[in-house]
Order: sequence, then C-alpha cells, then structure tokens
Amino acid sequence: MSDTNSNSTVPETSHVPVVLIENVNPNVRNMEYAVRGPIVARAAEIDSEIRNGVKKPFAKVLPANIGDCHATGQTPITFIRQVIALCAYPELLTSQEFPADAKERAKRILAGCRGGSIGSYSGSPGVEVIRQDIAAYITKRDDVPSKSEDVILCTGASDGIKTILSMLMTGKTGNERAGIMIPVSQYPLYSATLTEYNAQPMILHE
Repeated sequence: MSDTNSNSTVPETSHVPVVLIENVNPNVRNMEYAVRGPIVARAAEIDSEIRNGVKKPFAKVLPANIGDCHATGQTPITFIRQVIALCAYPELLTSQEFPADAKERAKRILAGCRGGSIGSYSGSPGVEVIRQDIAAYITKRDDVPSKSEDVILCTGASDGIKTILSMLMTGKTGNERAGIMIPVSQYPLYSATLTEYNAQPMILHE
C-alpha cells in the first residue's frame, strides 16, 4: 500500500496579526511613563552590555528613576524576610534558625489563610488578619480609629493608584471627561494613567 501523503504538500496559510500598534487603544499609545519608558529601556541595554564585557566610561548603571532601594544596595529588613520564608515554607517553623517572634507572626498569618496556606485565595480586599494588623497600626501611628473593613490590600502603589483613579472617571469625552489635579513634579504614573483613562490632568504647581 503506497503512502498517498508522501508527495502531498501542506498548503501554506497566512497568519494576519490581529493586534497591531495601529489598532491598540490610542490612549495607551500616547502614554508616557518615565518608570518604564525609552530611557529605562536604554539603561537596561547598557547594563546588559557592561555585564557582557562591553567597555564603558563607567562601571555600572545606577537606576535613579524610581525608589528601588534594594536595587541600590539597601539591606532588607531581616524580620520581614524571615516571616515571608516561614509562611512560604511552614516546615521551617520547627527550625532553630528562626526567632520566636518571627514564628509567631507567621503562625498568625497562616492561621488567617484558607487551608493554612498563603497559596490559597483570599477575599478580594486581602487576607483579613493582615488587614486587622494594618488597621491596628494606623490607629497606633495616627491616633485615628481604623477598622479592617476599611482596609483594602493591593499589589503595590501602582495598582492602588490606578484602581482609585479608575473610580473617578466619568466615561465621557471632551469637556465632560474627568479632571484630576496632580502636582508638579509628580510621580509619572499619575500623568500616564490619566492619559490611558482619557482624563484631563489639572496641574498644581507647588
């Protein structure tokens, strides 16, 4: 029996890209974000070149566009690292290498997680026990009563800022779009996010 497919040719199919720079949201195209812009990209290229032996008139690239303290050599807080390690790998709770206060904090956090694991889902506002601790800290620091129900956790400053700004948008264009007052000088995320959301920056010169 002959192989009828041996001489057959597979028809070529052309794949047309669906997402192009031309059809991406124009507000996203117009964003200018100094934290992740062309200067930062070029700095990363130069840093890579130095690591690969390319000679430069300097020994290293020192990023100064964001407050990335650890990247510039700041020593991390030991207690925080210990608690994170214990929560991520609870078997370490029996180790004598960790202090008692770090173990107690890790146990409290794990007890507040579903299934006793930080890998489980939390409620949308975040892990309740952590929100309780944050509320207690705010009350102690600012002498202002704070409740865990009023605390919502986010994955960082950028996520929190964008979430808040998104709730202030009108969904309209032109003169009816939202106007948000921002300071100058400002964290670049503000102006970039307002461009993305088609909002109008109202500049406060301080």
